[in-house]
Amino acid sequence: MIYKFRAILDAEEDIFRDIAIESDATLEDLHNALINAFGFDGSEVGAFYTCGKDWAWHEEDGIPMFDTGDIPGEIKTMAEYKLDDLVHEQNTKLVYIYDLFSMWTFFLELAAIEEKIPGEIYPTLLFSHGELPDEAGQSGLRGDLTNDDMFGEFEDDLDEDDLDMFEGDEGYEDMGFEENYN
Repeated sequence: MIYKFRAILDAEEDIFRDIAIESDATLEDLHNALINAFGFDGSEVGAFYTCGKDWAWHEEDGIPMFDTGDIPGEIKTMAEYKLDDLVHEQNTKLVYIYDLFSMWTFFLELAAIEEKIPGEIYPTLLFSHGELPDEAGQSGLRGDLTNDDMFGEFEDDLDEDDLDMFEGDEGYEDMGFEENYN
């Protein structure tokens, strides 16, 4: 079967792409199709999030590109999930974040399930609307989070006591680094 997704960028402008992909493709395949469709260079990581009908998603439920757990194999990655394991007629929505620092946020919705067309190469970009802005923005669909809301206010409270890690027995000298290694 072929899944047809509409991927909408969380932005003030209407920016979206329609993508057709095989239902047994992995989330990693969909990630690659999305970065190609939106013109990213692919140098950043991304994550998918399952969500309900109201688009509510939880950061701790993310499906990352790489296993970041303490024990190898502890966390399932995009490559281990088939699309039809997560998305079907009763669960049609995913959230995708590309570049976890810039937070390019996309809302993906399964628009159609169709038969595979013989000879067609998947995934394929079906339709493109809107230009990707220079920076990730926020339309308000994710709420009014700011960096201060997410990370709290950061104050540089560094003082002389904090610099003692560079002195004495605990300094660079004991770690095998040479002062002028190059």
